[in-house]
Amino acid sequence: MYSSPSIAIAGRTQDTVNYEKALHSLGVNTLTSIDPEQCQNCDGLLLPGGGDITPAFFGQRNRGSRTIDTELDIIQLQTLDLFMKWKKPILGICKGLQIINVHFGGTICQHIKTAGKHEWISRDQFHYVYHIGCSRTDFFYQLYGSSAFVNSAHHQAVHRLGRGLMPICQAGDGVIEALCHSTLPIFAVQWHPERMMEKGGEELLTYFLNSCSK
Repeated sequence: MYSSPSIAIAGRTQDTVNYEKALHSLGVNTLTSIDPEQCQNCDGLLLPGGGDITPAFFGQRNRGSRTIDTELDIIQLQTLDLFMKWKKPILGICKGLQIINVHFGGTICQHIKTAGKHEWISRDQFHYVYHIGCSRTDFFYQLYGSSAFVNSAHHQAVHRLGRGLMPICQAGDGVIEALCHSTLPIFAVQWHPERMMEKGGEELLTYFLNSCSK
């Protein structure tokens, strides 16, 4: 069991209420900040969901990206870089997964063909995701086994995987739904565990918190 780590959330407070509420329900202190250096005393980093990443950051022009916030993208990439240097655990959620992929040189599909099955349409969508790792030691298999039923609110997805990243599970249409780094304490999911705490979300966040307490 974790011993009350403190978690930095790289974002703006008006956009991170659900993440804070979920972590507070687990007895965790949070610091939501757009100042990377302010987060240095925190035990782990959560990269939250949000709008789409500025396409220039992965070498493309805008071909369907929405609600871009370049300033926030820069802040999140900088904060991710610092936590990597500090060797502290990092969890990416939805956009956070994509930020991690871009940071390691990966690219994003700016509008997937099956977006209608994944994106927010007045509410979350729901679908199964399936374990694709070769090992049974990764976080997804440890928590859920071979499959899990998750929520979904995205229209973009990983295209080319970043260096050192490994896909862990995917949706039925092949969209990568979770990944981790081969050597660093970095992992991410494309769904929103903070909005489904009683349906597998609490287990995922607790796994992250345990890693922050080691």
